[in-house]
Amino acid sequence: MLTQKDQKTIRSKLDNIYKIFLSKKDIDYFENEIIQIIKNFNKKNFKKKKSISEKTSLIICYGDSVYSEKKKSIKVFQSFFQKKLKNYFNTIHFLPFYPSSSDSGFAVKDHFKVENKLGNWLDIKNISKKTDVMADVVINHSSARGLWFKNFLKKKEPGKDYFLTVNSRFNTSKVVRPRDHKLLKKIKIFKKSDYLWRTFSPDQIDLNFKNPHVLIQFIKIMIHLINNGVTIFRLDAIAYLWKENGTKCINLNQTHEIIKLLRIVINLLNIKTTIITETNLPERENISYFGKNDEANWIYNFSLPPLLIHAFLFENSSYLNKWSKNLPNTKNENSYLNFISSHDGIGIRPTEGLFNKKILNNFLKRLKKNGSKFSYRKVQNKTKKVYEANITVFDALKKSDYDTKGKFYLERYVSAHAIMVSFEGIPGIYFNSIFGTSNDEAKFIITGNNRDVNRYKWNLKNITSKLKNKRTKQNIFYQNICNLLNIRRKQKAFHPNALRINLNYGQKIYAFKRVSIDKKQTITCITNLSSKIQKIKINKKNQKMKNLMASKIHIEDKKFLVLKPFETIWLSNQ
Repeated sequence: MLTQKDQKTIRSKLDNIYKIFLSKKDIDYFENEIIQIIKNFNKKNFKKKKSISEKTSLIICYGDSVYSEKKKSIKVFQSFFQKKLKNYFNTIHFLPFYPSSSDSGFAVKDHFKVENKLGNWLDIKNISKKTDVMADVVINHSSARGLWFKNFLKKKEPGKDYFLTVNSRFNTSKVVRPRDHKLLKKIKIFKKSDYLWRTFSPDQIDLNFKNPHVLIQFIKIMIHLINNGVTIFRLDAIAYLWKENGTKCINLNQTHEIIKLLRIVINLLNIKTTIITETNLPERENISYFGKNDEANWIYNFSLPPLLIHAFLFENSSYLNKWSKNLPNTKNENSYLNFISSHDGIGIRPTEGLFNKKILNNFLKRLKKNGSKFSYRKVQNKTKKVYEANITVFDALKKSDYDTKGKFYLERYVSAHAIMVSFEGIPGIYFNSIFGTSNDEAKFIITGNNRDVNRYKWNLKNITSKLKNKRTKQNIFYQNICNLLNIRRKQKAFHPNALRINLNYGQKIYAFKRVSIDKKQTITCITNLSSKIQKIKINKKNQKMKNLMASKIHIEDKKFLVLKPFETIWLSNQ
């Protein structure tokens, strides 16, 4: 039941966003439309709660990460998931499964359809009966070859005034860019010359949220996704949503107000859902998307991947330690979404303010030696900066200046994931990372797209046969990663909101303590970041704790804990 207070809250957000553009009568109309959407949904749906726990973990994949010639690929993935992954993951994040014209699904042509070769809405709904499903809401832009843009050019609905055009007087000199192509495209439309705004590519035209019909359309898209089993929304590239003349056109107040409005709407629905903001930005900007516990439920922990990989490659925890010491603890039901690898690569923008120029250059040089490609963005003085390193985690961690032959590649890889899995928040593991997949150089040669090195698709027969053989690289990595998740699921101290306390044992060690919400369990997580044996002094109490990793802990002279190269231990009092 919507209260008067609920309606006032919706109205206040609409006023904050649109008061300077629309009349009171127009805002009344859109307020009423949102209220009707909520009421209509709640009439048809019973209340369903949603909560997070130490069992919450995500597998990140494409609808065709596993394929077979015999079936639509979402069904193939579901079958593979049930056999090999369901005991370790309770959530599947399917990257965009809509009809798309480019960017591996992120140039959406129709948000209300599933790409035919992947499957249909019933496939998604069937998966959601046993597993939580997370889907992308590609909210900043839409395909130049989609229905909306075709209608935009004809002044037809849906699509009329949906896309952002600016005139030649719009000052873009301060705009923060995530890419290096030309931002604006001059077109002659409706008997006048205008410029289309294209943040991410010439095929991805930015949507015009100054038109409230666009906002309403995305609320309807979210409702449609919920009706088809989706309960977690990834708001793609949300930081770029609103543009104003002469500003950076990123992280603007109206963007935050739109997220707050979406959060209010989903909170009023009977079926509880979760909003995640995808903001590949420097730390402070990224964290701002929690708002005052009134924006994102979860945010991607974008600084973790580059800091973690750097720590292992340079055998130095200093930067990782400094960052995690200052990282705010989350509030109840809010969470960090932790990951090392994504479908794109390792974001470099999140290192701004954390790495100086020399440290960053050395990091990029090492990644290049390990096989990384780089994607760039334009900065205001017309120069280019690295936006992300395009490389699989396996290749990124394979060799270092201290281990030039890659003797400890497996130990590095497993311990990097052990830190991520035990860190405060929810772990998200990219499908290819489970099998230690290398760069897909063959795909890169064909497409020339840097990001394709990390988007390998597995033939079902191939991956199934690899996992049957205990000695294959894929099976060894699979067993190790699944073991970490299996341990995590049984520990109250690994609840996403369990307290995290940073510990400092010097630059060759990275350590932190997790304390369960009920204060009954404490786990001390310690990793040797170096290729040499390390000894740390620990008290008698810690010596009596159980190592959840199953390996026997080695105590020397009754006071020193001895850690093998790149070894991780999880010491629990239970």
